[in-house]
Amino acid sequence: MTIDWNKFQNELDQMVDEAGDKTDKRLAHKISSITRLTEVEVKQLFPDPGDVKRLGELIEIIRRSGDKNDKINTIVSNAGKFGGIILTLLDKLV
Repeated sequence: MTIDWNKFQNELDQMVDEAGDKTDKRLAHKISSITRLTEVEVKQLFPDPGDVKRLGELIEIIRRSGDKNDKINTIVSNAGKFGGIILTLLDKLV
């Protein structure tokens, strides 16, 4: 399945801009649709809608085609932005 990352990010942006639990549920559903995480897990791990948006951006970097080193460099250059997301995911794995 090919994912249109621009459309995906635009949808996440729109959801983040909306307020309330309904938005959180929609964000969790969107992320769970492309990961192995359930909606409940997404909401538990990332209760802040901004974190869900950053998770979506990180997933996009990882899933897009291209050189592995370029992906690593992009993540490293945005370490401040993605650091908390990465720690949360690793904590879930360990």
